[in-house]
Amino acid sequence: MRGSIGLLTTPNNKMQGLCVHITGIVQGVGFRPFIYNLATRHKLKGWVKNTSAGVEIEVDGERDVLELFVHQIKEEAPTLSRIDEFSASFRRAHGFTDFDILHSESVEGAFQPISPDVSTCPDCLQELFDPNDRRFRYPFINCTNCGPRFTIINDIPYDRSKTTMAHFRMCPDCEREYKDPTDRRFHAQPVACPVCGPQVTFERLNVETLAGLEDALVETRNALKKGEIVAIKGLGGFHLACDATNEQAVTELRTRKLRVDKPFALMMPDIATIGQHCLLNDDERELLQSSARPIVLLKKKPRSTIVEEVSPRQGWLGVMLPYTPLHYLLFTDSGSQITALVMTSGNLTEEPIAINNNDARQRLSRLADAFLMHNRDIHIRCDDSVMRVVDAELLMEDDRESPSIVHRPSSVYPIRRSRGYSPFPVKLSWDVPQILAAGSELKNTFCITNKNYAFLSHHIGDMENYETLKSFEQGVQHFERLFRVKPEAIACDMHPNYLATRYALARAESENLPVFNIQHHHAHVAACMAEHGLDGSHPVIGVSFDGTGYGEDGAIWGGEILVADYMSFQRAFHLEYFPLPGGDAAIKKPARTALALLWHLGLEWDERLDSVAEFCTQDLVVLRAQLERKINTPMTSSMGRLFDAAAALTGVRQKVNYEGQAAIEFEALADSAEKGKYTFGLGQGKVETHTAVESLVKDVMAGVHPSIISARFHNGLAEMVRETCLKIKSDTGINEVVLSGGVWQNITLLQKVMRLLTASGLIVYIHQEVPANDGGLSLGQAVIAATRMRG
Repeated sequence: MRGSIGLLTTPNNKMQGLCVHITGIVQGVGFRPFIYNLATRHKLKGWVKNTSAGVEIEVDGERDVLELFVHQIKEEAPTLSRIDEFSASFRRAHGFTDFDILHSESVEGAFQPISPDVSTCPDCLQELFDPNDRRFRYPFINCTNCGPRFTIINDIPYDRSKTTMAHFRMCPDCEREYKDPTDRRFHAQPVACPVCGPQVTFERLNVETLAGLEDALVETRNALKKGEIVAIKGLGGFHLACDATNEQAVTELRTRKLRVDKPFALMMPDIATIGQHCLLNDDERELLQSSARPIVLLKKKPRSTIVEEVSPRQGWLGVMLPYTPLHYLLFTDSGSQITALVMTSGNLTEEPIAINNNDARQRLSRLADAFLMHNRDIHIRCDDSVMRVVDAELLMEDDRESPSIVHRPSSVYPIRRSRGYSPFPVKLSWDVPQILAAGSELKNTFCITNKNYAFLSHHIGDMENYETLKSFEQGVQHFERLFRVKPEAIACDMHPNYLATRYALARAESENLPVFNIQHHHAHVAACMAEHGLDGSHPVIGVSFDGTGYGEDGAIWGGEILVADYMSFQRAFHLEYFPLPGGDAAIKKPARTALALLWHLGLEWDERLDSVAEFCTQDLVVLRAQLERKINTPMTSSMGRLFDAAAALTGVRQKVNYEGQAAIEFEALADSAEKGKYTFGLGQGKVETHTAVESLVKDVMAGVHPSIISARFHNGLAEMVRETCLKIKSDTGINEVVLSGGVWQNITLLQKVMRLLTASGLIVYIHQEVPANDGGLSLGQAVIAATRMRG
């Protein structure tokens, strides 16, 4: 927190005035009533108000009381607030006679961070189930400590008139609470009750509509018990829900949604229920119960009744707790036997999540048997966030005197950053120009910067269709309006065919803005550097492993070990190139990648290998000819594709139907007790794969169990990373390593590498605030562009 205060030049007990200015997450979190009650407690006179530049306070009082007032603001601020900058200075007393909360004020060009949506707080939850409370069983109960924020805001300052609650006129009781500074609902913009607020309906298209809450809940539960699929409107969009213990229901949902194998997320009513199905440690419990309520990846217990179809061929389940009052009410029925619901995004695969009722009726009518809807509009779509926990033993406190450190005191590792986290900004270590970074093609997010804030967007998704592009454009417009950004430059990926890149280039041309084409893996490394507050004054070793990134030589990069700062990078090592026959066709069919790798290394296509058996004789002849003649065979250094090849050769998977499937299932097999490893060679700037792949194939032919093969592959890669980093350290003296890129979602490889690097005396940075995958890429693009702008 930045802070300053001038309190040293006036007598102790003389009446004087104090001006305070605070920025950060200080609106929509109960900050003004907190100030009002603190001032009243100390009998101070003056006022507090919100502006689009922050919170302003003016008070009169004696010096010692004012000093205590300042101290308590910092120490006792509301739980959901975050003070980024705090300035206070004395002046002459104004002679105030009361303490007032003034109307909000817009300041031209000013902006403030906005709170993410927050799960139902304990106080509201208690009232929800209190028969004597006027909001008993009301599914939209909220207060200044919880409820929707980001998804209902149209503009700042954060006032009801600028939210989707504007057309719900408060009843006298709600208005009294709203205007009472001592009330928990003072200026809680979504405040409502059964008399004046949003309502729930249950619909079967062209059949019936039930408007009463209790009837709607009963019908929804009955539908779920019968194995039906129900579209349920939440905070940031619709979910498609079904009983997670009903194999037929889950299979039917997969068929309708066109989602063959990709895991579904689950919602369970409480920690006790989650503990029946998953292994839990203290960090995972804390993350599940945090105000963000993300989906958390947890190890599945062998005797769990969750059907295999929820997460096929994986040992993990993605689970979240209820985070809205409506969710709690769905699970609260003594007669209900539903203890786990699939809660997957309300869309056809690869489309944006549905957010309004008419859109849901049209797009989800073939996916859902019924709809549980409400009439509180969602202004901006926001998918559920996905997190996991890294082994806490590997995460040491930031202590620069220690020779071996993982700089990440939190054990939380982001996979998808959206609801509950976005639009919370990443604080940068320096002020930057106003920049729009367009992000990548897959798992897209964009990023806008203003001063020392980088506002990373909610999850947009894979930019592969018109609907997602429109969602991206709407999101950009919303962020630029909220955070008062008029871009001075645009950053984008080097790949010329990405929709995000095309948008960036077209907009830069139309607005006559400079555009920065940022190399994909450099952006990955820079994103991790930025979230750790590194200023870029010295380079780091950046180990950037992923599936696809456009290289400076036109090849497909993805196994990169860089020496990088924000301005530039050098490619110290990379995975040796091998051909990718058919490009995208090889990505969808790892058997093609596997045979191409064998051909490139001069290894035999033995017909006993599953990857060879996947093809008929004629297809093998065609594939060999394609490789020999170099017909549509781009070269790649992708670590993701190497994982695909290893998985295919081991017999795990020859075709995939979602990104990273082969590698994910290959990792799931790894035997944690196995110590053997395959050897990767280090050539002149290259990581050589011949020996490792040859050893893997020999093990397959000898009948070694796939779990042993997977472990040896992971062990060998981890040792290779250690060797390359130590070689670079020996050559350059660089002692800091950044791990970024989608392959680092592989928790087995991540934790093996962290152990080896820290044991070797290297300082390791892994992602804390944004995902290692392409969901964090736009942050790196933004800081690289900012650095190049300042020269």
